[in-house]
Amino acid sequence: MDVRQLRYFLAIVDHGSVHRAAQELFVAQPSVSQALRSLERDLGTDLFHRTGRKLVLTPAGERLIDPAREVLRGVELARATVEAVNGLRSGRLVIVSMPSQAVSPLAPMVSRFRAAFPLVEVAVRAAATPPEVISAVRAGTAELGMLGTPTVGPELAGLSVHQLETQSFVVVAATDGDLPAGDRVAMDALAGRRLIVGQHGTGMRRVADDVLRRSPGARIAVEVEHREAVLPLVLARVGVAVLSESWRELARSAGAVVKDLASDEVLRVCLVHREGRLSPAAAAFVPR
Repeated sequence: MDVRQLRYFLAIVDHGSVHRAAQELFVAQPSVSQALRSLERDLGTDLFHRTGRKLVLTPAGERLIDPAREVLRGVELARATVEAVNGLRSGRLVIVSMPSQAVSPLAPMVSRFRAAFPLVEVAVRAAATPPEVISAVRAGTAELGMLGTPTVGPELAGLSVHQLETQSFVVVAATDGDLPAGDRVAMDALAGRRLIVGQHGTGMRRVADDVLRRSPGARIAVEVEHREAVLPLVLARVGVAVLSESWRELARSAGAVVKDLASDEVLRVCLVHREGRLSPAAAAFVPR
């Protein structure tokens, strides 16, 4: 068993097939297939059930995932630690983030980090909900995770949690006439409005559902999973949207009208990572 075999095995797990794993690894498909067969011979067991072109993990394959990720993480940590002896002159930092928190505070944090360490590559992966961020960090597919959650609860047990800020919610519209008068919009003041809402499991959707319950005649115009589509839909006057305040400046710069929402709901924005030693790049990124 070697590191290359484990890397290829995890690529198959993460991408669902030998073909896609080979594409992601930039190697020939037979090389991935051969590495998998060699790993199975070394371990004396099948790691996947093969049904035609479909691969389904066996119980042995399931049990190998976490140890394999630990091995690769250890190798990457060792390499990054040695490379950082003379300063962070290279390396790669992978962060998984929810869309709203990627707008802020993650984007400014990445900007500051890149200014200090311009030779370190930063990769930001997308996750729609807090559980997806937590899962990616626990699995080791990202070293750091950025999420917004109403409460810092038991789902974060076993992770190191850095609470960065608290975000409230705003209402965004194409024109001032699309919203009630005043600088602050009450939860029950959007009667008859069409709302652009996010997917279930997000703070944006939870607060929007509360608005729908309280505002007579308000209804969903569009449910959208792609958060980046919300502002174009608002500006096209498809509806109004409830967003976290991280979108405030971006929405205003795009020409939208932004007003505070009178809600007690907030998002606690956290940067999370697994307990234990971080890579030098991750350690430099985490606020002190």
